[in-house]
Parts: sequence; structure tokens; C-alpha cells
Amino acid sequence: MKKKLSVVLVLVAISALVVTCRESQKGDRLPSSRALQPYQAKDFSYLLGMEGFSEALLKTHFALYQGYVTNTNKLLEKLRSYAKSGRTDTPEYAELKRRLGFEFNGMKLHEYYFGNLGGAGVLPEDNALYEAIKENFGSFENWKEDFLSTGKMRGIGWVILYQDPSTGRLVNTWINEHETGHLTGCVPLVVLDVFEHAYLLDYGLDRAAYMDAFFKNLDWKVVLERFGVEVPEGAIPEKPQGVSAEAPSGQEEHQAVSAAEEGRHEKAPAGKGAGEGHEPEAAQAHHG
Repeated sequence: MKKKLSVVLVLVAISALVVTCRESQKGDRLPSSRALQPYQAKDFSYLLGMEGFSEALLKTHFALYQGYVTNTNKLLEKLRSYAKSGRTDTPEYAELKRRLGFEFNGMKLHEYYFGNLGGAGVLPEDNALYEAIKENFGSFENWKEDFLSTGKMRGIGWVILYQDPSTGRLVNTWINEHETGHLTGCVPLVVLDVFEHAYLLDYGLDRAAYMDAFFKNLDWKVVLERFGVEVPEGAIPEKPQGVSAEAPSGQEEHQAVSAAEEGRHEKAPAGKGAGEGHEPEAAQAHHG
């Protein structure tokens, strides 16, 4: 009798646990109404006035980011429409599918990039990330040199310090354009945009000077939070208020070059397009 009672109690406990888990999973899911809402561009206007980045450059970059948000929403809506009407076996649907990764990653990577700017560029040594960098690269200086060397590579795209959460390994990675080279399952910690539109207006072809300005404005508090470290108030030096918004000398000289380079690289081939105003119509899939 006691044995039967024990079995019954165990079964009741298991049933209660299953119900609790299911309810917990339901709570973790986003409401379907929210999941289908269009993406909204985030406001990064607080970066205006950042030293080494002119207002003209930042506003142009914000507008480009808005273009990725707009195109991502248009693509998702068109793909949904094609699926509802049973047109998933068409070449147009295939091209739109291929293009989604370019637009979506363009949107998200810019959010990571702007999100890790606006700081004082100082990482204190007494934290887990600094120790992890030393363990993986030998020293902080070695890591930074490797990151900068990756950023100086020929081509357009991104440089990302990734962390593999399964092992803790840190890797500086080159991302070609927006979607080629990502390390699956890894966490982006430091994200640097090395498309010409990120610096040409202020720095011309001097990508190294731009990357130096990037590091001077890197918000290590944000990076530490991405790494999973809670940062106490005041633990990370903050950027002094009232920094200059002036661009380096020679800005006017490079504006014409910027426009030409932007037009050349932002029209992505084979179904990729990235500027504001690029309509992701199926008919435009091969022209960007």
C-alpha cells in the first residue's frame, strides 16, 4: 500500500513539474502580436557631438541604418505575402529570401555598432573580460593589434570580437559585407563598421585614423554587459560632456569621394541592397 502511495505521489509531482515548465515556456515566448510588429529604428542621436565623428557623418550613417530597418520590414512583409499566396516556388521568392540576411544583418550590426559607441574608450584591468582577453591573446595590446589588423584588411564589412559561450574562446573575426563570416552561436562583444560610409566623409581613405577614433569612443560598459559582467555605477570612466563635434580637417575634400564610394559599395550585387530608398521588389533583386 505504501509503495502504491509513493508511486502516486511521484506521478503527481512529475505532472505538476510538467505543467509548471509548460507555463514557464509560455511566459518566455513573445506574444505573437509583438513578434509580427515591424522593426523600429533605434534612436542613436545621443552620439551627436562625439569626438572624431562629424554631425554630417553620423546623420548620414543613421539614415543608412534606417534604410536597413525599412527594407527588412518590406522584405518580411513581401515574403509573408508570397507564402500566403502559394508563390514560394518562384524565382522572385528565392531572391527575396537570399536578400533578407543582408538587410536584416545590416540592421542588427548597425545597432551593435552604434550601441558600443559613446564611451571613454577605457577598459579597467580588474574585470573578467580583461582577464579573458589576456588569456586568449597574451595581452590586451596583442588583442587590440589583432583587431586593428583585421580592420585594415582589404574589403568592406565588419570586424567583430566574438565570444564562443560554449568554451569562452575569444576570436576577432572579419565579416564580409553583412552576412558572410559570422561564427554561429557566438556572442558579438565589440563591433566595428569598416564600410567606407562609416568614415570616408571625415577621414577619406585613412581607415586607421577612423579606427583610432572608434577606440577612443568605445563604450566598454556596453561591451562588458554583452560579455555578461554586471558593471557597478562609476566602474567605467565616462566620456566628458561637451566634446567637439568637428570633423578632422579635409572633410570637404572627401565629400565627393564619399558619395561615389557609397554608391559603388551600397548597391550590393546578386539580390543585395542596402541604402535608404532601395525598394526590395522582386524585380530589383539582381540590381540592389
